[in-house]
Amino acid sequence: MKKNPTVSLINVSLFAALTAVGAFIKIPLPYVPFTLQILFVFLAGSLLGSKRGMQSQLVYVGIGLAGLPVFTQGGGIGYFLQPTFGYLIGFIVAALVIGWMIERIANPKTYHFIIANFIGLLVVYLIGVPYLYLALNTWLGAPNGWAHILMIGFVNSIAGDIVISVITGVLATRLHKAFFSIRSKNNTTIQK
Repeated sequence: MKKNPTVSLINVSLFAALTAVGAFIKIPLPYVPFTLQILFVFLAGSLLGSKRGMQSQLVYVGIGLAGLPVFTQGGGIGYFLQPTFGYLIGFIVAALVIGWMIERIANPKTYHFIIANFIGLLVVYLIGVPYLYLALNTWLGAPNGWAHILMIGFVNSIAGDIVISVITGVLATRLHKAFFSIRSKNNTTIQK
């Protein structure tokens, strides 16, 4: 008896690709552009669960660090020096947290997804903003105080991210049953 990994592999790859596409749908702002990546991070956690959602974001970050230009400003191993790399780390953790929260609810409603998205968003900012501060004030040599960092790394984009959290919560409610049945079928064993 062996588990069928094909559907999981497809879903993880799909959400890694969607997150990459989201990187190019952006509003350029100083240091931290506003993108639609977070929408796909939220959906990955909500629809794929904690493990697969996190894996999709690990794949996304991994292929970017391997050199494919899937990040908002390119790609490559040196991207970890970019001031926005902390947000990418936050994506991985947020997908895990969102998935973990949704997995614990038997029949999640829209408000469950929205709350999970808000907590995931908080995780992204709790990792991304301090990383932005460290990057600008240490290895990039562009000293900035916390007030300026909070403005460019949080205030400029929080309103849009809150709207995306709500929209994604509504969307995830509609898509969850389909993905849940796919995940359930994928967890059944097949004879080889």
